[in-house]
Amino acid sequence: MKVPKLGKPDRQGPGTERTMSTESKTGHNHDPEPRQEDVTNAADVDVPPDGGYGWVCVAAVAIINGHTWGVNSSYGVFLSHYLEDSMFPGATPLDYAFVGGLSISMALILAPVATICVRKYGTRPTLSIGILLQTAGLLGASWATQTWHLFLSQGVGFGLGMGFLFVASVGIVPQWFSKHQSFANSIAAAGSGIGGLMYSLATGAMIKSIGLDWAFRVLAIVTFVVNTICTIIVRDRNKAVGSIHIAFDVRLFKRVEFLLLLGWGFFSMLGYIVLLFSLPNYARSVGLSAKQGSVVGAVLNLGQGLGRPFVGYFSDAFGRINMAGSCTFLAGLFCLVIWIFAKSYGVLVFFALLVGTVSGTFWATIGPVGAEVVGIRLLPSALSIMWLALALPCTFSEPIALELRTTTGSIYLHAQIFTGFMYIGAAVCAWFLRAWKVRELEGLAANKEAREREIRDDDAVPRDGGDGLERHVSRVSTLQAAKGLWSWQRV
Repeated sequence: MKVPKLGKPDRQGPGTERTMSTESKTGHNHDPEPRQEDVTNAADVDVPPDGGYGWVCVAAVAIINGHTWGVNSSYGVFLSHYLEDSMFPGATPLDYAFVGGLSISMALILAPVATICVRKYGTRPTLSIGILLQTAGLLGASWATQTWHLFLSQGVGFGLGMGFLFVASVGIVPQWFSKHQSFANSIAAAGSGIGGLMYSLATGAMIKSIGLDWAFRVLAIVTFVVNTICTIIVRDRNKAVGSIHIAFDVRLFKRVEFLLLLGWGFFSMLGYIVLLFSLPNYARSVGLSAKQGSVVGAVLNLGQGLGRPFVGYFSDAFGRINMAGSCTFLAGLFCLVIWIFAKSYGVLVFFALLVGTVSGTFWATIGPVGAEVVGIRLLPSALSIMWLALALPCTFSEPIALELRTTTGSIYLHAQIFTGFMYIGAAVCAWFLRAWKVRELEGLAANKEAREREIRDDDAVPRDGGDGLERHVSRVSTLQAAKGLWSWQRV
């Protein structure tokens, strides 16, 4: 008669899995490490609803994005107005560029503080703080008479409010979905594009009809009312998911895949901010009117609103990292082969609509791609670091573009080349991130196959052998690692 080994249950009974799970809980299994299967069986695994009230949250987050990032996207119209009409005596184009960059960088620098606020006080209080700060910033800008007033109001105040609203809402949608996660997240992200379209046109019209000061006040009132309603109806699943809201988890920096994720975001923002803020003024530089420049900026946001849901839908079908890298590369390619030669209104509108569909790929896919890299539980911590890292490119990208302008000829040529290659650099990071994911999946498949083979031999996986197998999987040869760069897989 065969005697089962000590600490390992006989698999011939129907209660095997229950016995193994019980051993893991009570500590009677003397293996150095519990098996991953045992941990999974013993834990309460959350299953996202993949719909239901989640779609209400998608709509709420999309509207919040429209009344935060959408308003910020209209800064290109403000910038064109500042540059052409010399609104503030003594201000330079570089000063105005820093105002727009400062609003985004403040929103991102605030991420660790906002993350702690979500952990201690919850989502709704954090959103409410953001609403008050954003409203105060817009109202303050309406009474600005000097450049430093603009820095404090439209730059710092508005940016801080946008940061609280963004950080508190960005992680909500992935908690509600699994199968359609990328699609739902992209619909929420598309709100910023639709909001940018609406506010780019409305801001230009309001500045012309009621003046700059009342344009700011109208924006303050509208955004306050709409964001308050969305705050009331939105609902997170932080407790169900078990989200880990650590403001700055340094352990993530030891993971190469996370560094590649940071590189993708860093280079993407160096290109995205230049495109977003410079396009209306570029239209003026080639002889178009202020109204036409506003329309070009609005069409860029329209492209984002229309394109992001498609990016999300095909991300679920073809792989999230695959779509992120491909669309990022296309954004750089369009800048180099179309924008440089766009000198007429029609071509510029066509370019704005086309590049808009892929220029904001980062914002449409960062949640799902981040979940692929670090997992849904560590996603809030990873995003907190991501937003902090993006503060640098968001602050300096537009000043760099304005400094790259020349005084004669195609004054934006160097800025256009810079934008295109930044997007391509981001795509290279996404490409290597894809290779890591392919290698990880192959390692998991090999590990699973080895365990199943041992089980078929009626013997548990030895602890020493398992550890050796994991070390073997992690030490793949250079040739095997390079295979992930070229092989097709849905990742």
